[in-house]
Amino acid sequence: MEEHVSAYVAREQKKPLPPPPTEAGALAVLRKNLFATPLDSIVTILLGLFSVWAAWRIFDWSVLSAVFTGSSREACLAGDGAPVGACWAFVRAKFGLFTYGLYPVDERWRVDLTMLLLVAFTLPFAIPRVPFKGLNLFLLVGAFPLIALVLLTGGQFRIGGGWVAFMFILAAFVSTMLAAGNLNAPPGWLRVATWLAAIAVLVLIVSNILPSGQFRLLVFSFTTLSLVAFLLAVASIAVSAFASVSSSGKHASVLMHVLLPPLYVAALLVLLAGDLGLQPVPTSRWGGLLVTLVVALTGIAASLPLGILLALGRRSHLPAIRLLSVVFIEFWRGVPLITVLFMSAFMIPLLLPSGVSFNQLLRALLGVALFSAAYMAEVVRGGLQAVPKGQYEGAQALGLGYWQMMRLVVMPQAIKLVIPGIVNTFIGLFKDTSLVYIIGLADLLGAVRRGFSDPNWITPTTPASGLVFAGFVFWLFCFGMSRYSIFMERRLETGHKN
Repeated sequence: MEEHVSAYVAREQKKPLPPPPTEAGALAVLRKNLFATPLDSIVTILLGLFSVWAAWRIFDWSVLSAVFTGSSREACLAGDGAPVGACWAFVRAKFGLFTYGLYPVDERWRVDLTMLLLVAFTLPFAIPRVPFKGLNLFLLVGAFPLIALVLLTGGQFRIGGGWVAFMFILAAFVSTMLAAGNLNAPPGWLRVATWLAAIAVLVLIVSNILPSGQFRLLVFSFTTLSLVAFLLAVASIAVSAFASVSSSGKHASVLMHVLLPPLYVAALLVLLAGDLGLQPVPTSRWGGLLVTLVVALTGIAASLPLGILLALGRRSHLPAIRLLSVVFIEFWRGVPLITVLFMSAFMIPLLLPSGVSFNQLLRALLGVALFSAAYMAEVVRGGLQAVPKGQYEGAQALGLGYWQMMRLVVMPQAIKLVIPGIVNTFIGLFKDTSLVYIIGLADLLGAVRRGFSDPNWITPTTPASGLVFAGFVFWLFCFGMSRYSIFMERRLETGHKN
């Protein structure tokens, strides 16, 4: 009996049988996801037919029946009743308007050079494996805005002595904070530098109230009191540098850090006020993709640091700072962006002192930056709340101060957690730049709409062609930001997978 049973017992492991043909391969996937039930099959067939029909109509309109060449509207009109699709000849003829606006043709190389520098500085910083991130960050954040401003405007700004003093006072405070980072710096000298900068602020405020004589230093016109404020700021910088050098053996390294802010301000003033041989181009002649990128990049670059500061302020234990942050965030979040743009265009000039004026583009940039900063603050605050409390306690147990704890421990984790929210805010900001058209700035969409009014290109298909082109450009930039955010999420992912 046992020998009879053993004939049915396997003496070695059998190879697994392949799955049935209906359970594997492309046919199985289609059957499971698209044709699982009769209702699924009907819906799949109907949607498939509709998709094929829509794709064919779009392809026919954009390629087969489209007009790619021509010098006037006659090229995009049906002569013998034949259907005419997209008028890409209109986009081709107005491409310069869509890209540069009314920027002078002979000077458009400056816009091209600016965009080329933007790509050259951004790509190495965006690629993780490229070395020298510190130098690249300085070129992208510190040098590029200055170079772009001079290239696009041509420089030769009329800068009053009050603005010179104000910028050097800011540099003095930054230099003092950098000197305070040197633990061996004598606190007495740092207090002297701080008091000199504070007195300079008071003198500068008084200079806007009391009239005084005029002095000319290089190409800048100072009043007596603004010149005193400027000299006090320079003295504050000198004291900070002396305090740091006298307590450190690395003189060159300390001087490079402490004197970097005033040197940057000096270079900024020289480039803005100096004559570099470039033809001045007012911002009223900017337009198209140039204005879209300027508004979007300025809003993005300003909203993230401002949003971080506002998020920290809203979580601060100091009631005054917390209250101011809450009021700022709730005010700007409660006002539509269109209202903000109108306020920036018409109310900012009323709030400025006599003799000071901002052009239309600068007012729009200020409004967009403040508006987007309020939304960014809430995104960052969500990341700060998601960081476990143990991270804060561990940083404090190591003896880290508040700013060290935020910079080294908390903020990197918070930013990593809210990358989708940050990029989502950036994408929304990029698309909202089209609203500046209502205050007279011809961004990409505004330039396209202005092209519709050209009598040489008025055809039934011209508006659709121009809007499709503008929509594709917006989609291209937004899709690029989305894909890069996904790449960074995967690279920074530190979770444990089973």
